[in-house]
Amino acid sequence: MQPKWLEWAKQIQAISQAGLEYSRDVYDLERFEMLRTISLEIMHEYTGVETAQLRELFAGETGYATPKVDVRGVIFQENKVLLVRERLDGAWSLPGGWADIGLSAKENVVKEIAEETGYAAEAGRLLAVLDKKFHDHPVSPFHVYKMFIHCEITGGEATATMETSEVGFFGEEDLPPLSIERNTEHQVKTMFEYLRNPERAVWVD
Repeated sequence: MQPKWLEWAKQIQAISQAGLEYSRDVYDLERFEMLRTISLEIMHEYTGVETAQLRELFAGETGYATPKVDVRGVIFQENKVLLVRERLDGAWSLPGGWADIGLSAKENVVKEIAEETGYAAEAGRLLAVLDKKFHDHPVSPFHVYKMFIHCEITGGEATATMETSEVGFFGEEDLPPLSIERNTEHQVKTMFEYLRNPERAVWVD
């Protein structure tokens, strides 16, 4: 569970972002900008990240604030799951990443699989929609929904990329060190439940 200070900072940021988008009164705009500054100060106090960087990453968006969407492809072969080794932290994850504007969830996950593994894939059933705050991920300035989609390989071959250094299949009891920013052990192991029981209901937080 995320700490309360992070929850409060996110809520203040979301309120300020919506206010700056929809308010027209100059005094209201000033107040909402003050709220945004307070959210940045909270984040800086607890994380040590410079305010300018936080403003760019955490408070640089406009419009009504909504959760970000992360898509993850779940591919099995011979009772093993496909994982990629992330260059950023040297740990392993289900292939995926932020959803791009203009693409559907299935189109996004197929694109991410191709970019991170070298495999062409076809997206199938939605397995899970998880709220990152309920799982054992590191704290994040963003509110994130994670979508896990079952996919099948249709072509291509395993290839290291700019984002990933290795591609491999792993058994449930033989998982490598996982990139918990992207997926937890519990999440990955739950995907094996869908392999054993294809009729299992979609997991939604």
